[in-house]
Amino acid sequence: MTSPQRERVASAILLVDGDGDDLRVLLVERAPELRFFGGYHALPGGVQGAEDGANDPSEPSPWADAAPLRRCALREMFEETGVLLDAGLRAVLDPDARTRARAELLQAELARGSHASGTWEHHARPDSGRHELTPLCRIRTPPFAPVRYDTLFFLARLPAGESVEIVDGELVGGGFQRPRDLLAAWRRGELRIVPPVLILLELLEEGDLERFRQRARETTDGYLAGKLHRVRFSPGILLASLRTPTLPPATTTNCAIVGEERLWIIDPATPDVDEQERLFELLDELRAEGRELGGVVVTHHHPDHVGGVAATARRYDLPILAHPITLERLPEPPERAVVLEDGSELELGTAPDGDTSGEPWRLQAVFTPGHDRGHLCFRETRYAGLVAGDMVSTVSTILIDPPEGHLATYLASLEKLLALPIDVLHPAHGPAVPGGHKVLRQYLRHRAQRETALVKALAEGVDTVEELVPRVYWDADKRMHGLAARSLQAGLDKLVEEGRALEKAGRYTPHGSGTG
Repeated sequence: MTSPQRERVASAILLVDGDGDDLRVLLVERAPELRFFGGYHALPGGVQGAEDGANDPSEPSPWADAAPLRRCALREMFEETGVLLDAGLRAVLDPDARTRARAELLQAELARGSHASGTWEHHARPDSGRHELTPLCRIRTPPFAPVRYDTLFFLARLPAGESVEIVDGELVGGGFQRPRDLLAAWRRGELRIVPPVLILLELLEEGDLERFRQRARETTDGYLAGKLHRVRFSPGILLASLRTPTLPPATTTNCAIVGEERLWIIDPATPDVDEQERLFELLDELRAEGRELGGVVVTHHHPDHVGGVAATARRYDLPILAHPITLERLPEPPERAVVLEDGSELELGTAPDGDTSGEPWRLQAVFTPGHDRGHLCFRETRYAGLVAGDMVSTVSTILIDPPEGHLATYLASLEKLLALPIDVLHPAHGPAVPGGHKVLRQYLRHRAQRETALVKALAEGVDTVEELVPRVYWDADKRMHGLAARSLQAGLDKLVEEGRALEKAGRYTPHGSGTG
């Protein structure tokens, strides 16, 4: 059902042209159908491959030896954009050779697993050393993702005579724009930017390249030292990934901080004091920047969502807002409680784009029981971003555990969300994803497939939970069969409620089979 977390070493290039207010940055647009950040704008770059050479084994970590990552960055830049940053290569490759070299790289990319061994590799190893490429900073994906990238970012300037040419494939567009224009378009919800690139663009917004270099290094060194990243997949929602005692394969729960001028803290999840301090450091920084904290909001009462609720409310003297069922079940009774029902709204103030001409920007509560009886999701109205709690996950499936969990109710809640305008969906576990409706449909389809397998097994005479689990959850790790049995029980309960199965003494038969 799930795979363990993997780590990959990668490189990317922030390529600039112009200076000061006219400084422009090259972003490329990833094809919408790509699984990883499809439809987002990113920097040219990619994962270090065999063709880039091996890292020095004496170095303490792969990124410390920059030579292979530099070769990776140069290769990816040429493959994706046609720009050659190595002066030595520009000197030896005539136009025909350049065309052949890029075609070989693109063909190797399509082959997935092979690498170019023609013109490019002949001339690029060893590289000439005459490249316009400076290490800038290193960013490592927070631990909410099943695949984490340890990326070394380089800074380079577009050489005279070089131009960008995007070949349709993994990329569908790209070009140079001023950082402030890119950020303005992002804040209007007109384009998507991958979170680490967004961080760098905000540091470069004023166009001061020298100051940017210093700020980029200081900011990312802070992340490497343990500070929380400012991860935003869409405007107005910041995800803080906090270590919690949650169910595997997840190891963290996302605390969503929603708003711009006024912030609502959704699910400060961790009971770990050190993790709480990381969150408080981030919140203190946001307050120092002029933001106001409105309150602590809770999606539901499960321990991996409420571990830091009381501590956060006490520290900042904030009310706790949740469904009445959740408020009654919090580990510590709130000193200041605010009841949220289906349709309750919280004011968010001015949206990130500063536009005040339309409807006020609000955070709407959506009652979505099924995983938990008091579960709420929260949808912000400007960009249609959804904080989904435990309705969905992007690292695993969602456990429906009777009697608290009720499958028919959960499916109805998924359908309820499907009827709402939703863009980027922010789960409690895993990275956010655009196209929220697609994710919801996948969950409904997955549950339907499990039910089909369950009905088939019952029809074939398999009649106990213990015997049904390996048949219905054939793709699950055996170590997860205990949890799978709870979800399977929810499926059996649904069939019994609908009159499609009968239960007697722990054995189940299809309705109308003549037994029971």
